[in-house]
Amino acid sequence: MKLSSDISAVVTGGASGLGAATARRLAQHGVKVALFDLNAEAGEALAKQIGGVFCKVDVTNEDQVDAAFAKARAAIGQERVLVNCAGTGNAIKTASRDKKTGEIKAFPTANFDRIIQINLVGTFRCIAKSAAGMLTLEPLEHGERGAIVNTASVAAQDGQIGQASYSASKAAIVGMTLPIARDLMGEGIRVNTILPGIFETPLLAGLPDNVKDALAASVPFPKRLGQPDEYAALAEFMITTGYMNGESVRIDGAIRMAPR
Repeated sequence: MKLSSDISAVVTGGASGLGAATARRLAQHGVKVALFDLNAEAGEALAKQIGGVFCKVDVTNEDQVDAAFAKARAAIGQERVLVNCAGTGNAIKTASRDKKTGEIKAFPTANFDRIIQINLVGTFRCIAKSAAGMLTLEPLEHGERGAIVNTASVAAQDGQIGQASYSASKAAIVGMTLPIARDLMGEGIRVNTILPGIFETPLLAGLPDNVKDALAASVPFPKRLGQPDEYAALAEFMITTGYMNGESVRIDGAIRMAPR
């Protein structure tokens, strides 16, 4: 798919980090972009910068997702591109013992489910609704109607201590990539997934410099944190390369995460 002003895109989690970098990169090609996010202040500001539209949406809420797609499509037309960056994480051991009191606790199931609902179900919800909209479009060259890029994590393959729910949600995104690509192959919609390593995003911005330096040093090469635009460049490649389909790709400087 060639990116141009004739193309519309939706980027979830688009107000900051990887999503914002992707939105900016798409807009540089003239693509009309809708940002889905909970952060209205950052989302509105970025939408104004790139000439896009902001939609405040919680991806776990069916009605809000429906309303966001309706708003986006009314403003910029039916999207041919969906990039799913909305997600979150936590760090809780499956079962643990308090070092001071000896009290034993189990991972609260509600906390586990929250991560699954945001990262996995939220991603699938947006895929299904976007793909349904793409089916209404006339095909482009080679019968292509659209392209979808999801965000997993290297934690899908080598999750750390306390990442059971996060790793499960991200591994499931990887696991559903090929089946969804197969579901949509007859309609000309491609589906791929990116597994980022340690990236310089707002999530890490609040860490002390020595901690960030240690994280950077743990990367085999290059010994630095990933830059959001590097993620965006891979997303662009997946969107524009017609033979790229059903694949999950790490972008991580060759890191393999240690237990902690």
